[in-house]
Formats: sequence, C-alpha cells, structure tokens
Amino acid sequence: MLKDVTLGQYYQADSVIHRLDPRVKLVGTLAYMISLFVFNNIFCYAVAIVLLAVVIALSKVPVGYMLKGMRAVLFIMVFTVVFNVFFTSGTNLVEFWIFHISKEGVRMAIFMVIRLTLLIISASIMTLTTTPNRLTDGLEKIFRPLKIFKLPVHEIAMMMSIALRFIPILMEEADKIMKAQTARGAKFDSKKFTERAKSLIPLIVPLFISAFRRASDLALAMEARGYHGGDGRTKLYPLKYASRDIISYLILILYIAIIVFLGIMSVRIISHLTPDNSYLSFFF
Repeated sequence: MLKDVTLGQYYQADSVIHRLDPRVKLVGTLAYMISLFVFNNIFCYAVAIVLLAVVIALSKVPVGYMLKGMRAVLFIMVFTVVFNVFFTSGTNLVEFWIFHISKEGVRMAIFMVIRLTLLIISASIMTLTTTPNRLTDGLEKIFRPLKIFKLPVHEIAMMMSIALRFIPILMEEADKIMKAQTARGAKFDSKKFTERAKSLIPLIVPLFISAFRRASDLALAMEARGYHGGDGRTKLYPLKYASRDIISYLILILYIAIIVFLGIMSVRIISHLTPDNSYLSFFF
C-alpha cells in the first residue's frame, strides 16, 4: 500500500498541464484547495469535480495511476465517514442502542469524502506534472516578496521541494523494510493492537536511519557541486509567463467567480426554505 502513494512523484508526459508555469499550478492548486473548504454545497463540489476532470484529461496522466494514491488514505477516509455519521447531532434518520445516524452526519460524511478525494488528487496532479527543479523555481518566485523580511527564500523553497520529493522515496523504503521484516517473522497484519504496535519498532528505527543517511548523502552531493544558497545563482531556464499561463489564470478567476456565485445563491435558497421542502437543505 505504501508504494501506491503518488504524492511527490513525477509522471513524464507531453501535455499542456506539464508545460504550464509552475507558479500557475501552485497558485491554482492553493486556490482550488481553499475553495473546497470555504464553500460547502453539492453544486460547488460539482463545479470543482468538472474542473478537476478537465485538468486530469489535459494532463495525460492515467486516471488509474492517479487514483491508486487514494488507497494509502483509505483508512483515514473510512474513519472520517464513521466518525461523522455516528457522532454528528441533528435530525435522526436511524437510531439504535447508543448510536444514531443523523441527516447532518450523512451530509457531512459525504462532503468530507468528496473534499478529501479532491484535495489529494489536486495535490497529486501538481507534483505529477512538475519536475523538482521547476517546483523549486516556482516556490522561490512566489516567496520572493518575503525577502524584505530577510527570509532565505531560496533555501525555504529548496527544502519544501526536497521534502515533497522525499515522500515517495521514503514510502518505497518503508515498503522494502516491511517486506524484509515480514520475512524475518514480523507480523504487521496481526489483529492484536499490542503486537501491531510492537511490530512498528523494527520498521520505524531503520526508516529513520535510512532517512538521515539519505539526507546526509544529499547534503554532501550538494556541497560537492558547489551549492552555497541562492545568492548569485542564475537560471538556465528562467520562468516566463506564456499565453497559456494567462489563459489558465483567467480560467481560475472564472472558476472562483462561479463558486462564489453558487455559494451566495445557496445561502439565499436556504434562507427561503420552508418545512415542506426542508429536505433540500441536504444539498446546500
């Protein structure tokens, strides 16, 4: 399951999404994620799903490859659904023993699953279509105004990029360690919680050692190549906005305008609902 993590990986393809300026993808992904939390009705989510589907189609990244990253967070999603369904107060639909399923709980669980799915896929698209160097350059450009506060912008962007790219590497390393420990008798799939907790020790310790070793090797490699921070560094391929980037920004602005409009309309509709059609509140 750990090797199914797609966040932080890069998928080589020739698509318009791959050719976009990394600043466009960073700003677009951030705005998209914020919109999922600000507005909370089915129509806003429908627009978000349509936009994400179009981006996936344009990226030429296989849908199956992208969706397999959801397997790593399946437990979190199931736990979130169960917690919201059984522990959210409201209008009861089903009640038994100490548990009750409310309309508000079902609504919140459905929306939470949609939100988590869209969040993970949108973040994966950004990393799948952006190389580490481009991602670092984009972060550095976005954070450049922070230089007035004497912040090491280049170093911060480099650290964030490296940390993001280390995710699939560490997941792959953890998968190898789990297989090696399983061959030595470790039981990671034991039904007893105490045994499963004890089995994590031979996994976490080697994983930490491997992570520190990789970090040390990376630091030595950067030092051997004369890396001394961002001062005085030039770019072989400096970032420049193209017409497709301007069009992407306009599409993003249009998406935000539609989401805001639907959010305002949903508030007005809820305020005019009567007891006879209160079931419509489930969608808003």
